[in-house]
Amino acid sequence: MSTNVLRTTDGWWVVRGDRAVPVDTKAATTAELIADRDAVREAGLSADTGTPFADLVALSPITTPCRVVAQMVNYRSHARDSGFTGDIPPAFFRKASGSVSGPGDAVVRPSHVKFLDYEIELGLVMGAPLPVGTVVEERDLPSYVAGLVITNDISARDIQLTKTQFYESKSYPTFTPTGPYLALLEPEDFAHLLNLRLELSVNGELRQDRTLADMIVRPTQALTLLARFQTLDPGDLLLTGTPGGTALKAPPKPVEKIGALLPPAVKWKAFFKSQAKNPHYLHAGDLITATIATPDGRIDLGEQRTPVTDAQPNPEVSRT
Repeated sequence: MSTNVLRTTDGWWVVRGDRAVPVDTKAATTAELIADRDAVREAGLSADTGTPFADLVALSPITTPCRVVAQMVNYRSHARDSGFTGDIPPAFFRKASGSVSGPGDAVVRPSHVKFLDYEIELGLVMGAPLPVGTVVEERDLPSYVAGLVITNDISARDIQLTKTQFYESKSYPTFTPTGPYLALLEPEDFAHLLNLRLELSVNGELRQDRTLADMIVRPTQALTLLARFQTLDPGDLLLTGTPGGTALKAPPKPVEKIGALLPPAVKWKAFFKSQAKNPHYLHAGDLITATIATPDGRIDLGEQRTPVTDAQPNPEVSRT
């Protein structure tokens, strides 16, 4: 069975039911904690009754700086929503690790962003170096991946689409809520990955709901493809794509064909005018709830609850 680990300002905790037991470790980073699995196991077996989980304020279990890499269009349902047909070449992009935030921290919408979107994603947390040139087979996955986390790849669609700029549009502070748990896996847990169900709701309305069986490029192939050009180290994070149900969807094919004939400025003005009528984009006051778990509870990454707020104006800037 997997072991759920929580991080707070006081250190690391193993979660057992509604209580949490402190881990006796000097680990300050995620990588150091993964290297101290014996301390995690001892906490899990401890006779200590622990502290009520509700009394703890969870931080992101992924410490930064680290590499944050993401897969693009990696669920069939998301590919359909995005207007893709036929084979989709595997693709990756980077996010700034400064975008990583805690599971209860507010997502802050920058003042210049009008179309803020959500993307629940399963995060793979590396437990061993992945050198360039590595080929990962199914049997090897437990040797490279230490655990799993819930992540939300928050996206500024107006930046992403008009600039074709993934790094900026997905790297603002608070744009990668992560946690609450780091689920450290045992080798036998990996056989259950495809049963994991990703669910995301906004204000109680279910928006995304798929299992990993909807994935196009699964973890072993993704790591092999990534290792063609990218080294990963313990504590690094790979976001594995999002299912369908995001606010952004491709326009109907006839509209898309007409748009292709227009000058870029005219095309985007028309597109975002239509998007302004879409009620699914995020606004201040919204509450995003995300869960990832197997039906039997063997792997359960907890519940992430992130409110949305608007960036506050900088008084220094407003006076200039």
